[in-house]
Amino acid sequence: MTDDMSPAERYAAARLRAADLATALAPFREMYDFELDPFQIEACEALEAGKGVLVAAPTGSGKTIVGEFAVHLALTQGRKCFYTTPIKALSNQKYSDLVKRYGADKVGLLTGDNSVNSEAPVVVMTTEVLRNMLYAGSQSLIGLGYVVMDEVHYLSDRFRGAVWEEVIIHLPESVTLVSLSATVSNAEEFGDWLDTVRGDTEVIVSEHRPVPLWQHVLAGRRMYDLFEERGASGSGKSGGRREVNPDLVRLARMENSRPFGGRDRRRGKNLREADRERERRQRSRIWTPSRAEVIERLDADGLLPAITFIFSRAGCEAAVQQCLYAGLRLNDDAARARVRSIVEERTAAIPDEDLHVLGYFEWLEALERGIAAHHAGMLPTFKEVVEELFVKGLVKAVFATETLALGINMPARSVVLEKLVKWNGEQHADITPGEYTQLTGRAGRRGIDVEGHAVVLWQRAMDPGGLAGLAGTRTYPLRSSFKPSYNMAVNLVSQFGRHRSRELLETSFAQFQADKSVVGISRQVQKNEEGMEGYRASMTCHLGDFGAYMRLRRELKDRETELAKQGATQRRVAAAAALEKLKPGDVIHVPTGKYAGLALVLDPGLAAGRTDRHRGFEHHDGPRPLVLTAERQVKRLAAIDFPVPVEALERMRIPKSFNPRSPQSRRDLASALRTKAGHIEPGRHRKKRSEAADDTEILRLRTAIRAHPCHGCDEREDHARWAERYDRLQRDTRQLERRIEGRTNTIARTFDRICALLTDLGYLRGDEVTEDGRRLSRLYGELDLLASECLRDGVWEGLRPAELAACASALVYEARAADDAMPPKLPTGDAKRALGEMVRIWGRLDALEEEHKINQAEGVGQREPDLGFAWAAYRWASGHGLDEVLREIEMPAGDFVRWCKQLIDVLGQIAAAAPPSSTVARNARRAVDGLLRGVVAYSSVG
Repeated sequence: MTDDMSPAERYAAARLRAADLATALAPFREMYDFELDPFQIEACEALEAGKGVLVAAPTGSGKTIVGEFAVHLALTQGRKCFYTTPIKALSNQKYSDLVKRYGADKVGLLTGDNSVNSEAPVVVMTTEVLRNMLYAGSQSLIGLGYVVMDEVHYLSDRFRGAVWEEVIIHLPESVTLVSLSATVSNAEEFGDWLDTVRGDTEVIVSEHRPVPLWQHVLAGRRMYDLFEERGASGSGKSGGRREVNPDLVRLARMENSRPFGGRDRRRGKNLREADRERERRQRSRIWTPSRAEVIERLDADGLLPAITFIFSRAGCEAAVQQCLYAGLRLNDDAARARVRSIVEERTAAIPDEDLHVLGYFEWLEALERGIAAHHAGMLPTFKEVVEELFVKGLVKAVFATETLALGINMPARSVVLEKLVKWNGEQHADITPGEYTQLTGRAGRRGIDVEGHAVVLWQRAMDPGGLAGLAGTRTYPLRSSFKPSYNMAVNLVSQFGRHRSRELLETSFAQFQADKSVVGISRQVQKNEEGMEGYRASMTCHLGDFGAYMRLRRELKDRETELAKQGATQRRVAAAAALEKLKPGDVIHVPTGKYAGLALVLDPGLAAGRTDRHRGFEHHDGPRPLVLTAERQVKRLAAIDFPVPVEALERMRIPKSFNPRSPQSRRDLASALRTKAGHIEPGRHRKKRSEAADDTEILRLRTAIRAHPCHGCDEREDHARWAERYDRLQRDTRQLERRIEGRTNTIARTFDRICALLTDLGYLRGDEVTEDGRRLSRLYGELDLLASECLRDGVWEGLRPAELAACASALVYEARAADDAMPPKLPTGDAKRALGEMVRIWGRLDALEEEHKINQAEGVGQREPDLGFAWAAYRWASGHGLDEVLREIEMPAGDFVRWCKQLIDVLGQIAAAAPPSSTVARNARRAVDGLLRGVVAYSSVG
């Protein structure tokens, strides 16, 4: 081709090649044995041109190449690069990758657990570590040229997302930011904000998956394609359109149709039997395959390795057991031997006495067969081994919770979703298109698989159209979760003063999004006002002022509603008073709710007061009796279960040996309960005469309504309908106006309230941070202010190391679900006294937050300390064995390790923040030594 070029053209082409070779990108590209994709080249060129970049691309598309180019640029220019990730497992993984490429002398690691070569030119760290360095003004920031924020879409996370925005806002202007995100639908909006706060930022969006993804539904023995390609040519992909597979639509229609019943007496018996037989034959082809059947089918079709997402830890463990019981073996003898060799090498540091406690031998048997679970309840070492074996192809079927989709480099050929519903902490909810994309993004290994496969298991009442909507919506919006905190406030004021801090917070992505949304709301207000004018004209009555007539009708309705509420309140008070009279051993009849029926009172609950989920001390929301139902369930009931007063029907003795956690104990006592009181009929509660019948205000309003001229209008109800529409639109408009008012300067207003509270407590004095404030600036976490108050009040003075560990655990631990059985077990003596004092201080802070309108529901403020891990922390820090501790608290080993790691982190903060003369600092360090042993010490990931 060069022979056809003129000398001038050849000279120009040579100059272009020379210019290309002179860039930093040219030698970087040679490090890889594959060609970079266009979006990767575009992002790298923008970086080399001195711009920041936001790269939004699907999982597995290789966007981390851009982050690695930032590392390459930093080393080439003699500057530093910090590579941040959201979780420690990702940090460890990226550290290993970079060490292989650049050598251990040039790469460091900083997480809550590990500090390796922290002054290296390239340091991998969790985002929180960088945030803390920025607030502390760390010397390590000198010479920093690039920061890579992997998985930057984490800023939507309502618990940790604020950290990403803090880093983006506070990084020095000289630092070039590389933001790597999953595909989000508002990447341009996020890019606009980055452009505002960080300067020139290039937004690169790629929708292309390097490995095509095929979507399937597995029903019975048949694998259906979710989509059918249709086009003018019939060939499908080129210029065609995707439609839901009509076979699936027919299947759903048949499955969800009303079954033929025997009630239609007009049909003959033979016809009914024939219909039912035909239906049975049709339905016999449709069922949800078992977990073992799914793996066998995928294996037969050559679709392993596969990750099956089950939104339950127990479900993951059960799935492994079901595959073992079914006799599944996915590894040959050579692979089994390799698995055993790797596992024994990686777990050599685990003491023999702990192996049985950790379920090591059952876990190893499953691994040797090529099957494993992966979830947060597993020991971190076990999870790492599963990841390593899966990547090496020695584990071919993994049953995982959705946490595996959060960035761990563990791609598969296929991904299986058992259900499209998961528990979100409050209720069972459909998974979102973003979650579906994140989960199925694991399917298809670049450079290994020609295509990836996402398989959804057939479920009764499945809607193929809804599934197609999930699979077809490739993106989801990025929403800021940024909220100021107490620690953030003192750190900002210390560095910038209150006025400048306020201005900084107004540059947050949260405020950026709020300000943009106000434009649309204002437009809606204008439309509503035009609509109200039309409604006002339609409700005009020739007999009089219809607006005044409607006001009388509204006042009547409001008065009736008010009296109804008063009656409900009186009934609740009476019911609460009846509950307070209950005693252990009373047999009652629960009138309504999930546990309605006969029940035995085990514990009457505590007196009314503030809400306390964990029932360790005096903050409670009315009596909450702990009962044993006739169906053998031990549950703590609430006032909502008792809309009417309840009284004891009978008395029973509760054996001293009764253990509410023992199924046998519950079964025996429930049987005795049914025998003793099963025949007793509960008394009926008579309703009182309504107060509305005798209310003088209601009588006055009814008289005024009848006397109004508009009451006699033939078109009265037509006018009333227009008037109701007018009122409804007026209410909506006022609400929109309040939203406009509320969204303007929202972050700054919250910051002002936090500063006012901190001023009241003596942490701030105008623009000055007091000595107490400086202590607070070294405490991070949800309960930063509570920890600071405990240090200031000397609550932890004189505590032994294990007792201090028990108290500090309340600052980090949060139960996965409310414990309905019994109050948490606590250490006795000084530790229990200190825990009680912590709860009382929290109560004082809670009241102060209410006074300053700091709303916990909006993610600001101090949640209640959770005492559920105090006993475990105390026992472990005291030197007790793993078997003993785990048996007492009934907690998976992985959870135990994770909470211990977080506890160690907060104890380190306490040691740094406590006054030098205090015993707390010394005992906090000793508590860390007591906790950092055994499984906690040899687990490298927290």
